[in-house]
Amino acid sequence: MITHIDGILEEKNPAYAIIDINGVGYFLHITLTTFSGLPDKGRVRLFTHLSIREDAHTLFGFGTRKEREMYRLLISVSGVGPSTARMILSSLTAEEVAQAILADDVNTFKQVKGIGAKSAQRIIVDLRDKVEKTGIDIENTSSPSNTIKVEALSALIILGIDKKKAEVNIDKILAKASKDITVEELIKMTLKVS
Repeated sequence: MITHIDGILEEKNPAYAIIDINGVGYFLHITLTTFSGLPDKGRVRLFTHLSIREDAHTLFGFGTRKEREMYRLLISVSGVGPSTARMILSSLTAEEVAQAILADDVNTFKQVKGIGAKSAQRIIVDLRDKVEKTGIDIENTSSPSNTIKVEALSALIILGIDKKKAEVNIDKILAKASKDITVEELIKMTLKVS
């Protein structure tokens, strides 16, 4: 299995990159997220996934291990193929996908071309437990209030509060609260109204 490609970037466009390694050009399908992180020329390293089907061997390249890991999680979902997973990761970062999964955010997935409500639900249900175990840092792209919301929601669920009810109450409190509210304060306020 090829785990990464390290060489000279010969060509790039939003859908692919060609990397030269000792005179051999490797064609890698990439996401828009990876494309935006690539230099115009020079030495690059992409983490890879080799997709093998009867009619094709396709090499996918990712700018980070997290993105590759999320890609592999996405293609493990029934009905999500390599192209769909690449489309998702072109529209959202790996951290945004993880955050949407953990927050049961169907609407975020529905904004991606080709993803309907049923596919979005399947992704969320199939990957929730796996995403929690992966260690993909959802806080990297979260605003402070989103981070606080996710942490408070996780704590409230552990305490036995219904997730949907907790989310509604957290959103109401965050809409009225000051921006410096702590996770502990948010949990206490939510417990009072739950």
